[in-house]
Amino acid sequence: MMKVVVIGGCGHIGSYLVPKLVKAGFNVFNISRGKSKPYTSDYAWNEVTNVILDRSNDEAFAEKIAAMEADIIIDLINFTLEDTKQMVEALQNTRLSHYLFCSSIWAHGRAEMLPVMEDCVKNPICEYGIEKYKCEQFLQEQYRVNGFPATTVMPGQISGPGWNIISPLGNVNPDIFQTIADGKEIFLPNLGMETLHHVHADDVAQVFLNAITHRNQALGESFHAVAADSMTIYGYAKAMYRFFGQEPKISFLPWDKWCEHVEKEDDINSSYYHLARSGQFSIEKGKRLIEYQPRYTTLETVEESIKNYMERNLVIN
Repeated sequence: MMKVVVIGGCGHIGSYLVPKLVKAGFNVFNISRGKSKPYTSDYAWNEVTNVILDRSNDEAFAEKIAAMEADIIIDLINFTLEDTKQMVEALQNTRLSHYLFCSSIWAHGRAEMLPVMEDCVKNPICEYGIEKYKCEQFLQEQYRVNGFPATTVMPGQISGPGWNIISPLGNVNPDIFQTIADGKEIFLPNLGMETLHHVHADDVAQVFLNAITHRNQALGESFHAVAADSMTIYGYAKAMYRFFGQEPKISFLPWDKWCEHVEKEDDINSSYYHLARSGQFSIEKGKRLIEYQPRYTTLETVEESIKNYMERNLVIN
C-alpha cells in the first residue's frame, strides 16, 4: 500500500481529497496543526493517521516530513519559495515518487489571451501570486534538471459548503447575497464584465487524485483546477437574483465611485485583486492528460455554497 502524506489535509481541499485517497487504497497521513476539523464528515477519516506539525513554527518541518518516507507528498499549504526549496532538499534520497504542489491561478496575474493556458507567460500582481509562481518555476527546473517528481495544481476560486466564497463583487463579504435575497438594488464595478472562475473543492481534489493515478502524464506538468466555465460578475449577480426568486436590480458605477460606495477598504482590496485577474482558465490539458472532468459547473458550485450560507444563517431568505 502506497503511503501518502497530505500537508494541510484538514483544509477545504483536503477535506474532500483525504477521503478520496483512502477509498482509492492509499495509506494516508494527514499533517495539520491540530486546530481544525475537516469541512465534511466521512467514515474514511477513521482510517487516516493524523500527525500534528506546524510548518511556521518548526524549523525542522521539512526534515520531519522527509523522515516519514512517503511515496507521495501533497503539499497544500506551501506559500513561499523558501519552503519549497527546503522541502525539495529534504526529500532528496528518500523513497518519494511524486510531489504535488498546490499553486493558484493567482500566479498568472492579468490575462492577455483567453482562455488562459497553464504554461503561458505569467505576470503575477501580488506577493502571494509572485511566491506561488516562483515555486512553480523552481519545481519545473528541478524536474527538468534533476528529475524531481513534481506536479503543480492551480485552483481557481475554491468554493463549497463551509467556505466563504467569492461574491459577485469579488470579495468574501456575504452581505451582497442578503441584499440580493431581499430583492434590493446592487452596484457592480465598471460594466460587470470582469470574470470569476470558481471551482468546487471536490473538483480540486479530483485534479490531485487524477494527477497521482496518471503519474507518468502528470510529472513535470501544471494543471488548472477550475470549473469548465467562468462567469462574468454581471452573470453571477443575475443568477443569484434568479436563485432567490427576485427580479434583477443591477446598476453599475465607475471603479472610483464604486469604491466610495463600498467604503470598506478590505473589501475593496479583495475585489481589486480578484477582478484584476479576470479570465477563463483552460482545463483542456487536464482533460487530455489526466482525464479531469469537473463534476460541478460554476453555477452549481456557487448555488451549493449559498445553500450552505442559508443553513448557517449567513443569508436569510
